Amino acid sequence: MGSILRQALVTVSATGRKNVRLKNKIRHFSTSHFSVRIVIMILLCCAPTTRSAQRPKADLKPSIPDVEVLDQEGKRIHFYSDLIKGKVVVISFLFTTCKLYCPMQGDSLSKVQSLLGERLGRDINLITVSVDPENDTPDRLKAWGAMFGAKPGWTFVTGAKPEIDKISIALTGAIALKGEHSPVVYIGNDKTGIWIRAYGLHDPEKFNKLIEEAIDNSPTEPGQKGGRFQQ
Repeated sequence: MGSILRQALVTVSATGRKNVRLKNKIRHFSTSHFSVRIVIMILLCCAPTTRSAQRPKADLKPSIPDVEVLDQEGKRIHFYSDLIKGKVVVISFLFTTCKLYCPMQGDSLSKVQSLLGERLGRDINLITVSVDPENDTPDRLKAWGAMFGAKPGWTFVTGAKPEIDKISIALTGAIALKGEHSPVVYIGNDKTGIWIRAYGLHDPEKFNKLIEEAIDNSPTEPGQKGGRFQQ
């Protein structure tokens, strides 16, 4: 009789432990499931709609620094006030010893400047910033530009590393590093606050369409410096 009672108690105890483990699993699953649902809801709320992703907003704008830099003639200029203010710009990055993307992008931009015609330097500026300012002197940048027939209105920029880093951070989110840049260009309309991030090896016609898009889009709040990046 005693052995039967002990066996029954063991069975009840084991069953109880199983039930506790089962309850813990259910509780863990419910908590995890609830957490997943919360994450999904947050992502859905934060994800921009097609319309909102295309329309510029004043609270999402790159702050373009007005740092002092050097152009390919060795002239001291201010990046924002002399090159960008009131204009449509196409900004790219390079280093003169680059053997892959930079020459390809240079060739593409050379064709873009031909399409722009008289608007180059008057309404639209091409700006190419060196990510290797310690080595890319104004003379080296001028020689690099000459290989692609750079005309007035296509400005090559170098300067002190901290100043170039401020420009790079404003546009790319990271400091300027030689060999660690992608063929991306930034097309901006300072008057409207429209900024478009684009692939830097597009054919000239595609570039021209993106420039026209930046020109034609409706303005955001007046007095802004920069605007929202579109993809």
